[in-house]
Amino acid sequence: MDPQRESPKKNNMEHLIADRREGIGVCGWILVSFSFLLVLITFPISIWTCIKVIREYERAVVFRLGRILSKKARGPGLILVLPCTDMFVKVDLRTVTCNIPPQEILTKDAVTTQVDGVVYYRIHSAVSAVANITDVHSATFLLAQTTLRNVLGTQSLAQLLAGREEIAHSIQAILDSATEQWGIKVARVEIKDVRIPVAMQRAMAAEAEAAREAKAKVVAADGEMNASKALKQASMVLAESPAGLQLRYLQTLTTLAAENNSTIVFPLPINILESLGQKNKGG
Repeated sequence: MDPQRESPKKNNMEHLIADRREGIGVCGWILVSFSFLLVLITFPISIWTCIKVIREYERAVVFRLGRILSKKARGPGLILVLPCTDMFVKVDLRTVTCNIPPQEILTKDAVTTQVDGVVYYRIHSAVSAVANITDVHSATFLLAQTTLRNVLGTQSLAQLLAGREEIAHSIQAILDSATEQWGIKVARVEIKDVRIPVAMQRAMAAEAEAAREAKAKVVAADGEMNASKALKQASMVLAESPAGLQLRYLQTLTTLAAENNSTIVFPLPINILESLGQKNKGG
């Protein structure tokens, strides 16, 4: 016979023997039998204490003589709990909201900040949540606080303010991996608020204002340069026609008179007077 075919059979036999060894034993079966007999004797009064109702969003982990019954959770619906030998623990499978209080964190660039957040998680394995840890909700809450401080301590203030979503996804992955053995599934992590000292806020505001002023000066300098180029071209055009300069002069006076109703005194060019005098002599 092929030894590779014999090995699975041996493994199955070993598992069966191990299951029998891990059972409740002869004394355990005797106690369970007495418990059943007690239920039958006190029926129907005992039925009110043995039948338990498990809601749709709940699961029950039943312990019989200290061992988890069938290695899985029961429910929803009706379950039978034997007196004296059985006990059960209800586990809520709905999503739990965990508010992380403000944590004082020193960022990578030595800036003290206060950051708070919220974690949404749920229990996907009731047996693991009961058998692997004492208080699953308290442990998840403390782990969320520690993970938030550890992750944000490796980020600078600029990264913290600009990359909240990436940091939240990183915290979610770390929490999900750490709480997997507790039967927890982390659905979402959000960073609610980032508080920085007032002095740092003023320094950041002054820095932003200085950056805006520098940008405004650069824009104004570009405008002055473009205007000077246009004036240079206009002066070259006016230099070709002296009469055009006089017309521009008169146009400017007309514009000023239209905007402000006032008396304007301006010098009359000498060349115009000379031309008028020559015309009168000729006449």
